[in-house]
Amino acid sequence: MRVLVVEDDKKIASFVVKGLKQNGFAADHAADGEEGLFLTRSVNYDAAIVDLMLPKLDGLSLIQKIRTSGSRVPVLILSAKASVEDRVKGLQAGGDDYLTKPFAFSELLARVQALIRRATQTVEPTKLVVGDLTMDLLAHDVQRAGEKIELQPREFALLEYLMRSAGRTVTKTMILEHIFDYSFDPQTNVVDVLVHRLRSKVDQDRAMIQTIRGIGYVLQRA
Repeated sequence: MRVLVVEDDKKIASFVVKGLKQNGFAADHAADGEEGLFLTRSVNYDAAIVDLMLPKLDGLSLIQKIRTSGSRVPVLILSAKASVEDRVKGLQAGGDDYLTKPFAFSELLARVQALIRRATQTVEPTKLVVGDLTMDLLAHDVQRAGEKIELQPREFALLEYLMRSAGRTVTKTMILEHIFDYSFDPQTNVVDVLVHRLRSKVDQDRAMIQTIRGIGYVLQRA
């Protein structure tokens, strides 16, 4: 899952982006409304977090332009403006939810997850199972054949993506879009390195994570 954070306060932006990454999201940051608009038109995001008081293009105008373009990306408004009137304006402009500053990251995360579930109209599973490999999404627990496996956040995110796509080939570009930031060069070997690290922990016999030469990878259900 990939989220855009449009926030001009560097400390808040860093806090939110870091928290999202630690929870398995790919997170991009835009420091002003114009950059945020450019990114929403260039990248397919699963959700966006937008501050209202932004330089160059304010948050309300940004959201209106996103909606005018036809994008249905879920938008969580993050603002110090706490009045009912401000919340109403934000929702009427096209925002899907409103969270006031200061905030607890756990609440922000829960709201983002809820927006994504609502947008995809799916019930989010709490556990993924492929063969003898299991992943508890709430406890961040991974086991194979009953043996616990410790994974780093990006390893966990990659395995989750592969398990959700079990039986289907995912390309390196797809992995870059879902796991890494837009600043990563698609010509680098970061995906290969990450897959190698994941294999060393969950698939040393290379029976589950198969390489499709020239295309990408597939997690076999068998």
